[in-house]
Amino acid sequence: MRKVRYKGEFTRVLPGLAVLMIFVVLLAACNGNGASDEISEQEHWVEEVSTDYFGIPQDKYIVVEGKVGARDYFSTVLNGFGVPLGKVNDLVSKSRGIFDATAFKTGQPYYAYLPAEGEAPDFFVYQKDNLSAVVFDLRDTLAVSLVQKQVDVEQKYVEVEISSSLWNDIQDAGASPLLAIKLSEIYAWSVDFFGLQKGDSFKVLYNEYSCDGEAIDIGEVWFSTFTSGGKSIECLYFEEEGTSNRYWNTDGESMRKSFLKCPLKYFSRISSGFSYARRHPITRVVRPHTGVDYAAPTGTPVLTIGDGVVIEKGYKGGGGNTVKIRHNSVYTTAYLHLSKYASGLKVGSRVSQGQVIGYVGSTGMSTGPHLDFRVWKNGTPINPLKMESPPAEPIKEANKAKFEACRDSLRHLASNFVTSQYYRDYVLDLL
Repeated sequence: MRKVRYKGEFTRVLPGLAVLMIFVVLLAACNGNGASDEISEQEHWVEEVSTDYFGIPQDKYIVVEGKVGARDYFSTVLNGFGVPLGKVNDLVSKSRGIFDATAFKTGQPYYAYLPAEGEAPDFFVYQKDNLSAVVFDLRDTLAVSLVQKQVDVEQKYVEVEISSSLWNDIQDAGASPLLAIKLSEIYAWSVDFFGLQKGDSFKVLYNEYSCDGEAIDIGEVWFSTFTSGGKSIECLYFEEEGTSNRYWNTDGESMRKSFLKCPLKYFSRISSGFSYARRHPITRVVRPHTGVDYAAPTGTPVLTIGDGVVIEKGYKGGGGNTVKIRHNSVYTTAYLHLSKYASGLKVGSRVSQGQVIGYVGSTGMSTGPHLDFRVWKNGTPINPLKMESPPAEPIKEANKAKFEACRDSLRHLASNFVTSQYYRDYVLDLL
């Protein structure tokens, strides 16, 4: 610990004595006898206690770091440091609303603060996530507190032209790769991110959340433009009461549609397209391949492209582990070569658009991990990449004027992005 000298009075005196002292000092000053030179500043030492990020005194403890193991529980970890189970139970009671002992996650870091070698800890810290930690004070007066890091938000603008992949090109443009994921979610119904071409581009005005200088999330994408082959799709953020839709094209149509454009959330590539005369990579026989193959790592989540009911689930010979979903009286989809199914999925299960139904694998006749995705319209196979999907409900007529004002303001802000924070805040306040 560091000691700092503190100058100033530190004693309290009786009123009468204080008056007498003041009188003596003034008398000496008036007489010019130099007595005041003998009155020196009173000083004493106080300890300045330096604490760490969690508010625990530094240099006082031996800090033991660890990670929650697959078979660890909150009680067993603390008990392993010599904390009695009775005290652990008291901590669990005190932590209601702050910490759930059953949510003690495998792989999360923890820190035990030991006053000396072999002694039970005075503090135990569990890192809930990147932004928050639970601090347990194990001393006589047990206490539990939540420590959270400060999160900053900044409005940003970026232009990205595709040369290799959206993920790489966004990073090359100086933006967080989290923006690539956000854009893939917003444009999931209208852009095939596995089919992006060199020269395609995005222009994006958005909010970025950061902590300790590192991007942790992408917030609202206020305005964005995707351009491909000379055609552009503009999208803006607008909240309409009574709907969960937040992203619309500039005509007031929801960016959501009846079906997702792709059944995979993460980026990969198309390894084989829709064809009535494809040479099979294993049998070498030319035959129809009425689906699209997406090459992706084993375990990649597979999403249903729309609401529906599971009508088949099981091993289907060359197709391996397969899930088939009827969406309505017109459309049916199938997902082949899965490594495993989503937990609880069974024939008759109702599924929602974007729900995970299984994971990419290489079961059946397959040369490597991929998803074979198929679509039938009125019982006839169709090319999934050319399937049109109607949009969800458009902006309500009563909200059109406000929507159009919002659209025009955001379009102007995106095309004339300035560094003046005042101007940006002013425009967004109008929305």
